[in-house]
Amino acid sequence: MAESMVYIDKVVVHMGVGEGGEKLVNAEEIMQKITTQAPTRCFAKKTQPAFGVRKGAPIGCKVSLRGSCAEEFLGTALGSLEDNLSIQQFDRNGNISFGIEEHTDFPGMSYDPKIGIYGMDVNVILENKGVRIARRVQKRRKLPAKQQVTRDVAIAFLKERFGVEVQ
Repeated sequence: MAESMVYIDKVVVHMGVGEGGEKLVNAEEIMQKITTQAPTRCFAKKTQPAFGVRKGAPIGCKVSLRGSCAEEFLGTALGSLEDNLSIQQFDRNGNISFGIEEHTDFPGMSYDPKIGIYGMDVNVILENKGVRIARRVQKRRKLPAKQQVTRDVAIAFLKERFGVEVQ
């Protein structure tokens, strides 16, 4: 399988702050600066009394990046991790998930004592060309094994494209 067929479908960046109000507004502003796109609020699906969260309350924000924006952001995010990933961060379908502990790791971001420090989760979805056959409405088919992105193909793609080391 040629790695050149693999591409970044989307990158989803998520920040969970656990409560609404000023903390969530700050998180949205930080995410807007880092990703250059407006974030969408995430709401609690269940009530969690131990954490003081009730169903329907805003608790975080997320942004989905595609195309060149996704590639630029991923390069910056991997640079903040010093281009090191663990093999456990890859799933069997070739998707990658990793966390960034501090938003100040991104270029142009500095620590502000009024705001604090926010971390974020980054999820990368990789696909092969031709995956549409599994999603189309008419004549939908199961995706053949040769079209699926595996863990090894995803690792090879990131090594080639971004110079990432996987341990």
